[in-house]
Order: sequence, then structure tokens, then C-alpha cells
Amino acid sequence: MALSVVYSRAGVGVSAPLVTIEVHISNGLPGLSIVGLPETSVKESKDRVRGAIINSNFEFPAKRIIINLAPADLPKEGGRFDLPIAIGILLASGQIQAANTEVFEMLGELALSGALREVSGILPVALQAQKANRQLILPVDNANEASLVCKDEVLAADSLLAVCQHISGQKPLRFYQAEDKIPEKDNHLNMLDVKGQYQARRAMEIAAAGGHSILMVGSPGTGKTMLASRLPGILPEMSESEAAEAAVVQSISAQGFEQQNWRKRAFRAPHHTASAVALVGGGSNPKPGEISLAHHGVLFLDELPEFGRHVLEVLREPLESGRIVISRAARQAEYPASFQMVAAMNPCPCGYHGDKSGQCCCTAEQVTRYKNKISGPLMDRIDMHIEVPRLENVNQLSDKAESIEASEQIRERVQTARNLQIARNGGCNAKMQVKDIEVHCQLDQASQQFLNQTIEKLKLSNRAYHRILKLARTIADLEKQESIGVKHIAEAVNYRRLDRAGH
Repeated sequence: MALSVVYSRAGVGVSAPLVTIEVHISNGLPGLSIVGLPETSVKESKDRVRGAIINSNFEFPAKRIIINLAPADLPKEGGRFDLPIAIGILLASGQIQAANTEVFEMLGELALSGALREVSGILPVALQAQKANRQLILPVDNANEASLVCKDEVLAADSLLAVCQHISGQKPLRFYQAEDKIPEKDNHLNMLDVKGQYQARRAMEIAAAGGHSILMVGSPGTGKTMLASRLPGILPEMSESEAAEAAVVQSISAQGFEQQNWRKRAFRAPHHTASAVALVGGGSNPKPGEISLAHHGVLFLDELPEFGRHVLEVLREPLESGRIVISRAARQAEYPASFQMVAAMNPCPCGYHGDKSGQCCCTAEQVTRYKNKISGPLMDRIDMHIEVPRLENVNQLSDKAESIEASEQIRERVQTARNLQIARNGGCNAKMQVKDIEVHCQLDQASQQFLNQTIEKLKLSNRAYHRILKLARTIADLEKQESIGVKHIAEAVNYRRLDRAGH
């Protein structure tokens, strides 16, 4: 036949829209035209496809070939369309026969020899192919990754010839059987390494249980970075859906998805010289930033005041909504950004304000100016503000390990509290909406009176009021208490250290 239709998928953000590849061959001067908004890399595919077809012992038609990539208004880029274009040409020229191509979706870059090379962003494609109930044909090097989310529907091929033999029924491909690729070993840093700092460790446990953001303030060397780096080790285990969402974002990023990270919560720690685009994503061809790569994981911002003011302000919206929308004149991309923010800062420019060592040489004006680098609206969105003081004596550095809990013990309590939250409101307490707070965070008269007095005295915002309630709910969950008491409210208020700084 002179016309063939093959299905593939493009990559737009975390989605993979269907692309229908139509190939028409007619008499006329030999030539090949690709229409449908192809980028340069797609236009160059005609040379790769020609070499692959000839070197696979097929004949490249010496006729007029028109290839349409529909929909026409969707930008197409990369070498992922090489394989479906080559199959479309062979079908349209009658060199191979296929009873039904509608049951397949395929993608892959072709080498001039006809071998198939891996492409990026395969996980969104696998998810959409599974929803469309189609079998996915792709390079062998991509099969292991795709099999994480697309069970028993992945057909892995190593060459153009193998794909032709499969769709023509000569030599069917076998469904890919995933390897044992998920390591069970827990290689997270352990809380046993943290000596002293019992209040800070308690705060990290509460933050992990409820998914709360936290800011640690302390002099250099008090253990802020050590505590933050051990947070992933006490976080609850990721669900299959959370693992798939996080893996999809990594799959479309520049670094790609590494299979050993499946169901492991990300820990991203960008340097304070990072730009706003690096943090939230962007570019002419939008890519996810650090906040999206930390989806369902931890974003650690060390030396918080050293970040640019405009860089920090872009965090305000995703901290509330859990997503980021990047708009450009030509296109728009939306990425998930439900991350747990952990930040650390010194109390002043020299780092020793309020420290018992008495080394601080900063004036009151310098200290105020340093703290004001972080805006009030951003500070208001951080659930917990805690101090990480210098240890009183060096003997605390040699505390017996028996007096310190390991990450595994803390994680058990955190997992129990998180299970209560999921059963009650479908997610962690930090994500509760106002209507959920009204239902699940009801207070008795004494607790309500205490909280009202606190709010009035500290002049807290309505947002801070709700965050204190959510924090108190998490503290009660850790104690397996159905109701919130005065002690839970008091502890939650104690974790708003910077709200009390001026009082």
C-alpha cells in the first residue's frame, strides 16, 4: 500500500502525547519530506533512517515520500521517531506486511547499521501506552526502565530487522522480563551518627512524620547538615504511585533515571549560587528543576540567606500548591513539586550570634539585615523553625550509642504516624486543606484558648495558625492520640522559633 500509519509518543513535560506517523509514497522525483513541526534532530532522522533501511537488507524507495507527524501543532524533537518512521516507510512500500499496527506503539533511535539505541524520557511513554492498552516496542536498553511501570507489555528489540520480523509475524519478540534490579539494602545515612541535639532530632522526627518543612538555625559545625542528610533515612517508604511519579520526573530530566533509585526518596542539595531557573525549571525547552527532582523527597537548602532573594521567592507558590507551571510564548509545561523543604542558616553573617563562645562581632543592624534576606511570606510558609545550639561540652560527642536511637527505630514510629494520616485524610498532615483542618484538628476549649492567646501575642498570620494546627496534629499522631491537647499545641508553637524572635 502507498499509505501507512504507525503510532509513537512525544515528550512534553511529564506527559507523553500520542503522535500518529503517516507515511505516503507516490510517484515523482525521489525525495523525503517530514512535516508536523519537527525539530532539527527529527529532520535529520531521514539520513539515519535511510542508512538503517539499506543496511538491514531492505530497499529505500526511490520515490516521493511524505511523512506527517500528527498533531501538526505539537513540537517533536529527538531521535525517538526514527524507528516508527522507518517502519512506516517499509509498510507503505510493501516490503513488510502487518495485519494490525494499531496494537503497537514504538520509539527508538536508529544507528546507521540498523541497531536500536536508547532514548530519554521513557517512563511517561510506558505509562501512557499502558493506559491506551497498546504494546510498547522499544530498544533493549530502555526495556528495564519501562518495565517498572508497564508490566508484561514491553517488547524489547535490538534492531530494525527484529521489529520488522515481529510485526510481520515471522519471528515474534518476547515480552521483556524485568531483572532483579531493586536493591533491598538500606544505604541511607543513620541517625546514630548524630550525638546530642535531642531537640533537633525530635523536630526531624516530627517533620518526617507529617511531611513538614523545617528551618534549622545555628552556628557553624553544630550538625545542621548532618541532620538534614539523615532525614531521608527516617522518611516513610514510598508507595508505588509515588515512586512512579518521582521516576517520571527524573526520566525526562537531563540526568535521566537510574534504576537503583526506584522507590528511594530523592535528596537534592543545590548550591546557593543556583539560579531561579535551576531551582524551579525552565529554559527555551522547559526542563524540570531541583524542586521537581525532589518530588516526594527532600530539598535541602544550606546557607539559606546566601541564595538570591528572587531565587527564594520562586519557592513560595510550589510550597503551597505542590506543582510548578512554566509558561513560555510557544509552550507551557507543568511539573509536580511536592517536596519536603529542609533549610539551614547561621544566625548572623559571622555565624556566632548568640553562641556561648562569644565570638560574634556583628552589629545589631548586620544581624537584622542578614535575617531580612529571607522574606516574611517565605518564612511564614515554613512549618518549623528550630535552633541547633552548640553542644555544651565535648563529652556529648562521645555519648554511648545505646542512648541514641537508630534511623530504623525512628522510621517505625514515623511510618505508623503516616499510616494514621493516610487512613484519616488520604495524605500527610502537611498537605491538609482548610476543610480537612476543620474536621481533623478540632480543639477542646482549653487548647483553643491557649492557641488564641498565642496567636494574639505573637501576631501570627492565618497561615501560621493553620500550620501550627497541622504540626500539633502530627505530634498527636506520633503519640497515637485521637485528639489534640494543650501539650501538643505548646510543642508546635515552640517550633515557630523565628515567629518569637521579636517578643
